[in-house]
Amino acid sequence: MNFLACDLGGTKVLLGIFETVINDNSPKLIFKKKYISSDWASFELILEDFLKNECKNITHPSSACFAVAGPLFNNKANIINLSWIISGNDLKNKFNFKSCELINDFAVQIYGIPFLKKNQYFTLQNGSLSRGANNDLHAIVGAGTGLGIARGIISGGKVKVLASEGGHIEYSPKSKLEWELKIWLKNYLKVERISCERIISGTGLTRIAEWRLSKPDAKNHPLQEYIKEIKFFEAARKELPEKICNLSKEGDQLMIEVEKFWLGAYASFLGDVALQELCFGGLWISGGTAPKHFKNFKSDLFMKQFFDKGRLKDILKTIPMNVILDEEFGLYSAACRAKMLLKTK
Repeated sequence: MNFLACDLGGTKVLLGIFETVINDNSPKLIFKKKYISSDWASFELILEDFLKNECKNITHPSSACFAVAGPLFNNKANIINLSWIISGNDLKNKFNFKSCELINDFAVQIYGIPFLKKNQYFTLQNGSLSRGANNDLHAIVGAGTGLGIARGIISGGKVKVLASEGGHIEYSPKSKLEWELKIWLKNYLKVERISCERIISGTGLTRIAEWRLSKPDAKNHPLQEYIKEIKFFEAARKELPEKICNLSKEGDQLMIEVEKFWLGAYASFLGDVALQELCFGGLWISGGTAPKHFKNFKSDLFMKQFFDKGRLKDILKTIPMNVILDEEFGLYSAACRAKMLLKTK
């Protein structure tokens, strides 16, 4: 029996048809296609093209799960950047799905955790479970364009997702430099409050670089011309994280400094999440930056900042921590949920 999964963002839409496999609980991909969101007037037109033109020789899916980047209410989503309003019930009726669900594009990843294969993640620490600890509790954190968090209870074959907007909590500096950055950002962005997402995200990495390049000793840095350009062409900002990381790999000292600053803030935030959630089942690092910074997550610098929680540091050693390496884990997780829907229709 086939089922459909979708990872729907403001920039692209990734659709896939999956099938069940005997003696394997993981969904098996049959066919997938990526669409550029801005090329289409509505999501329904994309889905119609996918099912009627691209998948005309594939058995029609019985269930569907759409992971969407936008606020959700009553199985409806508002994709703000595209002015799309999507209704799960309307999609179910129009495309003849027996089950159809919309879910937040980050929260959906909790459904993928029980079905991960070894090549999809890397274990940073196994943890040492304390007596009486609840190993059903999981938390997943991901820095990409923004900073996403979700929690979940995974027990046997049952999964309960607990959404979160924890990425928007207040950023708490730990050093003079971090205070300096926070004040600079408040002035630069003309805001009264700086959330963690402002710093611990792909966009945050670019902001840290802009702050560092604003100092007198960086006036001749090769990225200065690029910084001037993004002030007039905001779209160019999306290319800056890759430029920062490439320069860091090439030995550029300022960009090494920027990357370390970002990694330290991320590691500290992960430690806070681990303490808040006490996710003895596992803390999972996901998001678009995870595969790119995989080696840095294994570094002494990263782990030192993660454990830097004073009297409670020993608790963090008991929590398993893993990095998701699968760049299409959102689609995979939506497929896992769609497969579950087959049994609940």
